[in-house]
Amino acid sequence: MEYAFNNMKENMAKAYGSNLPISTKKSVEIANNIRGWNVQKAKTYLENVINKKQAVKMNRYNNDTAHKKEIAAGKYPVNAAKDILMVLKSAESNALNKGMNTKDLVITHISAHIASRPWHYGRKRRSKMKRSHIQIVVEEVKKPKPKKLEEKKIKEEKDNNKKESKK
Repeated sequence: MEYAFNNMKENMAKAYGSNLPISTKKSVEIANNIRGWNVQKAKTYLENVINKKQAVKMNRYNNDTAHKKEIAAGKYPVNAAKDILMVLKSAESNALNKGMNTKDLVITHISAHIASRPWHYGRKRRSKMKRSHIQIVVEEVKKPKPKKLEEKKIKEEKDNNKKESKK
């Protein structure tokens, strides 16, 4: 198995789902939506999609797609969300196995590709199965302290220094 992402660092972990029985188009839309997100946020999003509480925004493959609440064209791809969530949990456990903090994980690379498409078995002819490969790479990113708090501390120190100098 070959990854589309080759620049692996020590603070990264990866997972691969091959020949998953899900639509490639729906997988691409989910991947485009959660790319760059925190893993915890992505997991809750996918669980909401599975429970049909939140729709996936369809940007690329949106012909004849109805509008959903708070977004334009959207769908609820339950099966694709289940399998992508499974691969995401696998990447998270791989990161945990490497000794990373799972709260700081960010999805740096996620892609969906077409897998082999064998014919359906049986009497019904000329229809192929839906299959996809999913690749997920997560990276541990340390969150810097917010600048506003640092600026407030610096201002307070300056104010204290001015008060002391006046005395």
